[in-house]
Amino acid sequence: MSDTSLTPGIVAGRLDPKAYTENFSDLHPRLEGHEARVAADRCYFCHDAPCIAACPTEIDIPLFIRQIATGTPEAAAETILSQNILGGMCARVCPTETLCEQACVREAAEGKPVLIGQLQRYATDTLMEAGTHPFTRAAPTGKRIAVVGAGPAGLACAHRLAMKGHDVTMYDGRDKPGGLNEYGIAAYKTVEGFAEREVEWLLKIGGITVETGKRLGRDMTLAEMRGAHDAVFLGIGLGGVNALGLEAEDKDGIANAVDFIAELRQTGDLASLPVGRDVVVIGGGMTAVDAAVQAKLLGALNVSLVYRRGRDRMNASPYEQDLAASKGVRIITNAQPVAIHGNGAVREIEFEYTDNDLTPTGQTFRLAADQVFKAIGQTLEGGDLPDLEGRKIKVSGAGRTSLDGVWAGGDCAVGGDDLTVTAVAQGRDAAEDIHASLMG
Repeated sequence: MSDTSLTPGIVAGRLDPKAYTENFSDLHPRLEGHEARVAADRCYFCHDAPCIAACPTEIDIPLFIRQIATGTPEAAAETILSQNILGGMCARVCPTETLCEQACVREAAEGKPVLIGQLQRYATDTLMEAGTHPFTRAAPTGKRIAVVGAGPAGLACAHRLAMKGHDVTMYDGRDKPGGLNEYGIAAYKTVEGFAEREVEWLLKIGGITVETGKRLGRDMTLAEMRGAHDAVFLGIGLGGVNALGLEAEDKDGIANAVDFIAELRQTGDLASLPVGRDVVVIGGGMTAVDAAVQAKLLGALNVSLVYRRGRDRMNASPYEQDLAASKGVRIITNAQPVAIHGNGAVREIEFEYTDNDLTPTGQTFRLAADQVFKAIGQTLEGGDLPDLEGRKIKVSGAGRTSLDGVWAGGDCAVGGDDLTVTAVAQGRDAAEDIHASLMG
């Protein structure tokens, strides 16, 4: 984060110590056994279930809910994890309200869907807490595969390849595996170190070696990876952050929202994190909402989220928008930043209202700001990559790139949409294609 020496409004310890624990407690505590069975009984177990089609990983949702209803949550978890090995995290962070639960027949009939996400968490948590891993490795194939990036796509790819009997080495530039699950999701969605525990559980399949602190383009080249392995999967995410394109963007108090969230996720003492009195977050996606809500939960007095389009165009779901509003975040739409004011450190951000087609209206306003977080999208970083389409890696089929023996998936590839569940599906499908290619 940026230097706060010139921003006296940014301080740590704004709240009573107990408030941090309360504010960052589990957003949706796990269902108890009786609650889960009652929730499962609401499912119609549709033969042509629309919820399956709405799930990017195509989990057999009616089957796993029936297994919960009959008292076998471990079997339900295996049904889930066979399609989505990160089903525990997805149960916590997936926008189920716009995916499976929106497609639920109960939602269409009553406006109250089956609690698919919470039931998925109940099942996967039950299995993980038992310490078992329901999958085993096939006979060794002798093939060596590099997975670059230990985020959701890379983890899903590595696990499926290990199941097939391949030896996998995962490389990641950070100190810990997990990618955005570990560094980029609001702390109240994944409490008690769940992301790290899920990775540890996933690695029980065996056959996967993790090498952290190794970044493509800095510590190794793609050519080296191709030369040393039978196949390479790129799940490198989007490491760069888009700039506002304004003068004085380097003033103290202005930082990237992803860095703020990462620092918050890795701290052992929330009270030690400095936060401003007047916080402005620029953007309209999940990162923007997570930054805004967490700034408020850390004790910021005023938090405004400003997006250049209307609410209906925000990437953050209506549920997440409502969550932000319920925590006291003010959401301002159809406004884009035009100037940063302050002497050395930011003091105000000036915005101009826009029409629905982003045409400036000439009407401006200012917001007091001692801390500003940029959340206007991320970009692909690094050279020596396969052909790009736009600003992402061009892929065909199940993640095949322009280079023989190189696949890609997740946010770095065309088709990635900043959802953990989509990244898992792409990593899984690429692994199946890699296996088929290597084994003829």
